[in-house]
Amino acid sequence: MSRVTIPIGPQHPALHEPEHFQIFVEGEIVVDVKPRIGYVHRGIEKALENRTYIQGAFLVERVCGICSNAHQCTFMMAAEEAGGIEISEKASFIRTIVAELERIHSHLLWLGAAGLEIGFETLFMYVWRDREVVMDLLEAISGNRVNYAMNILGGVRRDISPELADKIRKGLDYLEERTNYYKKLCLEESTIRKRTDGIGVLDPITGVKLGATGPTIRASGIKFDVRKNDPHLKYDEADFELITWDTCDTFGRVVVRVLETIESIKIIRWCLNHMPKKGDIMPEKLIRRVPEGEAYARFEAQRGELVYYLKSNGTDKPYRVKIRTPTLANILSVAELLKGSYIADVPIALASIDPCFSCEDRITFVDVEKEKAWTWTREELRKYSREFNEREKRW
Repeated sequence: MSRVTIPIGPQHPALHEPEHFQIFVEGEIVVDVKPRIGYVHRGIEKALENRTYIQGAFLVERVCGICSNAHQCTFMMAAEEAGGIEISEKASFIRTIVAELERIHSHLLWLGAAGLEIGFETLFMYVWRDREVVMDLLEAISGNRVNYAMNILGGVRRDISPELADKIRKGLDYLEERTNYYKKLCLEESTIRKRTDGIGVLDPITGVKLGATGPTIRASGIKFDVRKNDPHLKYDEADFELITWDTCDTFGRVVVRVLETIESIKIIRWCLNHMPKKGDIMPEKLIRRVPEGEAYARFEAQRGELVYYLKSNGTDKPYRVKIRTPTLANILSVAELLKGSYIADVPIALASIDPCFSCEDRITFVDVEKEKAWTWTREELRKYSREFNEREKRW
């Protein structure tokens, strides 16, 4: 029997972003996965060579809207390391605070999206309502809810006043109460447990071999977090725990992110209590040129280790910038953690690595026994997932 595959995408009006996964199945079980990436490569690394450091700081924020501060901060850290530029004590505290607020925002956003993938719309609505609190705090600090533009060479653009610090503390009190509620919910609620237990298993040996990072590898019991393993900013002084879980599945990735949110709240409180009340937050004169040199900076972004390599040539533009995002590191593990899963579990298993693209928007399935191929959109797959779990009474 001949097999015909009709490609739909990657360029298609239905796609939010042009990405594609080809999944091979036997009956209802996934046996192999072939990711196809690179359709949204925008040449940002090359574009940075033709832009000043000031312009580049705004450009790198556009690599990822959810991790915009992580990218800008890492870019600045690499340039500062290459040029021997030091930042003030207070600026380092402010960078840490913004980084952890962004982590809270990202983890809450992901938890709500995960609830949507398993048909738990109430969780989605509650979490995204609470997420507004941290977005309001980021807006109060930076003036923006997305793309905060806080970092410059040698410091930060905006200070945190005592009045603003009190506002942040009040917001953290509310977020801590709500996050503890979500912690209890995730650990005890049967809907979440049944839809995530044993789904998308990634054993620690395979995870390390494939270079997985962030909550994806920490949920497999591996103690790796750049904030602990290679401290930057104020993480070497702050008192917080490195969160791991040993179930190696989607449930573990849920728990790790919820517990990390609580740790982020602790870090921010520590920073607010120890941050100098006075002090410069930026150089007296704006730094435009970086002395010749090269360096790389590592940053624990929300999805895992973010790396920037930068080579400067003494001008106001970098000679070379190389970016390694955590999603690229985690994408190889997708093929492994999906193997053995039901088709109906593909949406939440894929979402569990928190990919930085709409990877579930269009997926091709190939039945290797029947030599049959078909394509589903994300909504069609989500509908099938709910119907399958209701039919099999897996709720």
